[in-house]
Amino acid sequence: MGEAQPVVVIIDYGLGNLFSIQQACLQAGVRAEVSSSPRALELADGVILPGMGAFGDAMAALRQLDLVAPLRDFVDSGRQFLGICLGMQLVMSESYEFGLHRGLGYIEGPVVRFEGNRPDGRPLKVPLIGWEAVTCPPGRRTWQDTLLEGVAEGEHFYFVHSYYPKPIEASVVLSWSQYGPVGFCSAIEHQDITALQYHPERSGSAGARVYRNLARKLTLQNSIRARSHGL
Repeated sequence: MGEAQPVVVIIDYGLGNLFSIQQACLQAGVRAEVSSSPRALELADGVILPGMGAFGDAMAALRQLDLVAPLRDFVDSGRQFLGICLGMQLVMSESYEFGLHRGLGYIEGPVVRFEGNRPDGRPLKVPLIGWEAVTCPPGRRTWQDTLLEGVAEGEHFYFVHSYYPKPIEASVVLSWSQYGPVGFCSAIEHQDITALQYHPERSGSAGARVYRNLARKLTLQNSIRARSHGL
């Protein structure tokens, strides 16, 4: 599977903008299938975990569909994994949204709510809805060989969220953003896991570049796998 055109499975667990993501993949040259079947993960070249809604409800849905262990197996296989919005938060170890909930635990650290006041003293408006700049975090000079390769420093992406992840390890932070007084991790990369708090499928040409980079990585991944098997 995936020699001519990579195949991505978009996880359908009832909380996600699946159609827009599927169309963005197709335009980038990736065949995208929407599925809630654990079997589909075994055959996929890549997986996208989307999501909009509450963290606890999302984890309950993944458990009910028996997707938690298959997702872990997929990540352990070294294939490309992309989390978007709530899908980014779910890769963390825990969230404080409406109580304390355990996450998938791929990345150590909590998910916390935006708190603070604007410079004029007014409370920060939550949720954050709109366009915010995305920059390289301290200690990172380039996005080369990541899903953000070719994206301009300070490019704006579309956000919709009230909570954000706080990874324990600074080295996994791929992009940084600012909302009022709060600087926050807006993307993560660790091994073959990439997770974005923003919505690339709703972010114009910059978002389209993310999906083209995903297609390029999947094609390269499949080429390496084929060579290793003598195909």
